[in-house]
Amino acid sequence: MIKEVERTTVPGLLALVVILALLIATGLAYIPAVEQESPWLFGSLVFAQLVLCFCFNGLMIVNPNDAKVLVLFGKYTGSVKRQGWHWVNPFLTKARISLRVRNFETGKLKVNDRDGNPIEIAAVVVWKVTETAEASFEVDDYVNFVHVQSESALRNLAVHYTYDSHDEEIISLRGSTDKVADQLRVEIQARLDRAGIDVIEARISHLAYAPEIAEAMLRRQQAGAIIAARQKIVEGAVGMVEMALDELSKNDIVELDEERKASMVSNLLVVLCSEHAAQPVLNTGTLYQ
Repeated sequence: MIKEVERTTVPGLLALVVILALLIATGLAYIPAVEQESPWLFGSLVFAQLVLCFCFNGLMIVNPNDAKVLVLFGKYTGSVKRQGWHWVNPFLTKARISLRVRNFETGKLKVNDRDGNPIEIAAVVVWKVTETAEASFEVDDYVNFVHVQSESALRNLAVHYTYDSHDEEIISLRGSTDKVADQLRVEIQARLDRAGIDVIEARISHLAYAPEIAEAMLRRQQAGAIIAARQKIVEGAVGMVEMALDELSKNDIVELDEERKASMVSNLLVVLCSEHAAQPVLNTGTLYQ
């Protein structure tokens, strides 16, 4: 694997002054060459000026949050990340790579969740290049590599979690967005490490059941929500009834036999679990009449 190397450069302004000074010096040297009528000296001056003109090719500008990857005859020689005007070997090829933060939104992918339900899912990935050498030479096109690997990681994530769950301990795509987002970022990062890319954030941007089952799954989801709510209501009602009986017994307010306790429990559960307001009934008799 090719690792990034920070390349030292010559300040561009200094290099420009030196090249111009040498060009002027060689230009002035034409006078004695003509006077001496020396073809060898004249040819040497022409060649020197051509070389100096070629040296202008070594000047380059590195903008903020940009980098230049330098290659000499097929061999990687280093990267320049320091912004400014630089001069390097004019034979080097200079490829620009942006170090800016970018974001990418996947298309709506149709996959099956852990329960086998077809769903539509999409995600937003925020990323940046941190290793210019790996981004340039380890993959063919690092931008396309990010797109493909992000969608692959999203598909793999979706099949490991259910769309929704009423159990708070079970991680679901809809109910545990922060945990799912963290796991998605970890999976994408693992795939992009070899390309020298850092994933800053990954988050689900679209999540829905597939259209062909959306209506049926909505009814199922509503039924599951009702059952889950009923379970909570019953648990709370039983606790309240138990607390009421304990308080009555502890404070010696009234002594209840088993039959009266059963009647009281029944009445309290009806009141607490009913969807409608309870209708009071005045009992003027006893349970035994």
